Amino acid sequence: MDTALDRPENADQPLLLALRALKLGDLLVAVPALRGLQRSFPEHRILYAAPAWIAGALELVGGIHHLPTPGLDDPLTVPRGAVDIAVNLHGNGPESRLRIAELQANRVVAHAFDQTDGPEWITGIPERERWTRLLNWHGIAADPLDYRLNRPAVPSPHPGATVVHVGAAYGSRLWPVERFAEVAVELTAAGHHVVLTGGTSERGRAEETAALAKLKGANLDAGLLAGSQSLAEFAATIADARLVVSADTGAAHLASAYGRPSVVLFGPAPAEEWGPPPGPHVVLTAVERRRGDVFSADPDPALLAVSVGDVLAAVEGLGC
Repeated sequence: MDTALDRPENADQPLLLALRALKLGDLLVAVPALRGLQRSFPEHRILYAAPAWIAGALELVGGIHHLPTPGLDDPLTVPRGAVDIAVNLHGNGPESRLRIAELQANRVVAHAFDQTDGPEWITGIPERERWTRLLNWHGIAADPLDYRLNRPAVPSPHPGATVVHVGAAYGSRLWPVERFAEVAVELTAAGHHVVLTGGTSERGRAEETAALAKLKGANLDAGLLAGSQSLAEFAATIADARLVVSADTGAAHLASAYGRPSVVLFGPAPAEEWGPPPGPHVVLTAVERRRGDVFSADPDPALLAVSVGDVLAAVEGLGC
């Protein structure tokens, strides 16, 4: 664990800890806030407290150090009093507030609660704006449109490919594989080089999608990337993509971060909070059908209301 707490050369460097023990997409919407912290506190060593596997994504932000933090069940592995500035980018619930309070930092940047000064927590605003609004209230300049990432150190294995990302963290965001396969078939017929991406746990969905596409004449075996890429390779694939088709996942946020055209399928989460910034991005959903249960094992009705035709029309509208 690299916190620089025990290295003599960093003994006099103050620590700023940003807590956000969440997923890839959560990191990517917090990038504008992290950029603001970097600019405002160049003399501080910034620690980002998040799950261990997020380390690769932090390299794309640059200048941020990682504090492996699996969740909020246990205190953070930093000695009390060692942190100069503690920033709660996780939320405003009792668990994150407790973890921040335990640090006994000289300064706390958080939303208002009890005797802690800060902006009121409000719902219905984009996540990028939520966290830059927090910093701005505390006198720390941050711009919600400062969300771009550094390019990965590795090249894309498929430059110019169309990425069809078949996975998602929860069943509520899983668009049917039959529809992903149909989209892949139609895009292949239109001249796209389609690759199928996803995590290790989503390899089966990608294989099923490829098999269904093959039945209709589109052989995607060479582009079956799900479960075989490092985070850097995955980011590189998206950074040089022709187009990205994905549910509301980290893949969609990476497409925004690299300015790649994307079609994003939304289900339980509100697009007005988690959707892409202005750019070559199209959001597809049916708000009136949204059930809103993010942790459901079944796809949200708002997601299922999106048809293959809707996706293909969005791709055409993007000029891809």
